[in-house]
Amino acid sequence: MLGCNYGKLFQVTVAGGSYQEGLTTHIQGVPTGLYIDEKDIYCDLLQRKPGQGELSSPRREPDIPVIYSGVNAADTMTGFKNAGYTNGTPFVVLIPNLDRHFEHIEQYRTTNRTPRPGHASYASYEKYGSFDDSIGAGFFSGRYTSTIVAAGTVAKRILRDHGIEIFSFVREAAGIRMPDMGYQLIQERVQHFKNFRCDIDPVYNLVFKEKRFRPGMRFVEKIAVLGEIEKMVPDIRRQDLTPKEIRELEERGLHPVLNCPDLESARAMYEKILAIRDSGDSSGGVVEVVATGVPAGMGEPVFMKLDAELGRMMGIGTIKAVEIGAGMQVKDMTGSENNDQMFMKDGSVAFSGNNSGGITGGLTTGQDIVVRLAVKPTPTIAKPQTTIDKVSKEDAQLAAVTRRDPTIVSRVWPVAEAHMAITLLDHYMMHLSYQQMCRSVKQD
Repeated sequence: MLGCNYGKLFQVTVAGGSYQEGLTTHIQGVPTGLYIDEKDIYCDLLQRKPGQGELSSPRREPDIPVIYSGVNAADTMTGFKNAGYTNGTPFVVLIPNLDRHFEHIEQYRTTNRTPRPGHASYASYEKYGSFDDSIGAGFFSGRYTSTIVAAGTVAKRILRDHGIEIFSFVREAAGIRMPDMGYQLIQERVQHFKNFRCDIDPVYNLVFKEKRFRPGMRFVEKIAVLGEIEKMVPDIRRQDLTPKEIRELEERGLHPVLNCPDLESARAMYEKILAIRDSGDSSGGVVEVVATGVPAGMGEPVFMKLDAELGRMMGIGTIKAVEIGAGMQVKDMTGSENNDQMFMKDGSVAFSGNNSGGITGGLTTGQDIVVRLAVKPTPTIAKPQTTIDKVSKEDAQLAAVTRRDPTIVSRVWPVAEAHMAITLLDHYMMHLSYQQMCRSVKQD
């Protein structure tokens, strides 16, 4: 498999599968002197993990990360305080699979000869043959996206130190689209949604608040903790929200399950998603990702234009289209409507709009970068479908029997956020390198 790495200066390589021992993120290019621990990574991972309510698969993976390398094991010299800080070596994160029981594996075994329409299970068999990792869809399962989220946590941490912030949210679900809102308000609500999810998450409390993971613990000690938690997985459940908690959320304009910053739209989306689910079907939607604070002139034409690089977000499972700025709407515009006209304001360049999505000619303009992703309906549905026996090449019937998500849109937004962070950081590092080289050239 050759497509599991990305980046020139910030290099990310991922591995693992849905029912393998776990998943791995390997990162090169992490600067020294950063304090990043498992709690930071987990707070992002829990936003996309399953088993968190009616909009996600009932699989209850804790998604507890373990930092395996890339940080100092102890203070390196007397008087130094650098234990746990990045040291410039490859930063490696392990995400063990803890909810992979035999009865679930057996369900996949009994249906693996009849691939799910709309899923990669037929094409992957044609590529990898009888050795295809098809238990739980292997590397084509949404589980692999946890590796992207882990790498994105690191990337966002670095970008934040340079004034670049990234956030994502559900713009549309099940055919219902939220109205336009100011990005500052959206960013505030998204951050509060994330914090809220941490506060109520039982695994977060079990592992981090109760200090089962502590600074300075060895790898074998952490694995022993995970062994104990694996036994608890069937009984780990989030408590229902109290009326007071729901009221406080709604006063902030937030839905308890769906990261849509407009409450009325989120309620309508939620009800529509459940109605479609109850009919045995699934639904899709649109996720929007925004980056603020990006400097102008960032990007590497011709083959590495930044908008082309962001188009790589098609690599996220279930994403079938990527649009930047006005996107597909530009086909119906005139030049005067589409152009973001420029003018000076308080000594700085300003724009009349942002149809470009913050990128022209493959280079950033200094405006917000705005990307929207079209999320397809979950292929696994509870309706009979026609398929084939991929071994005998005979017609067959399929009825979904595995655990499933009624929609992916409620879980893919943190993956989109992380993917953009990885891309932007790699290009930002190249941008800084180029600018420094230009400054060091002697002028005639």
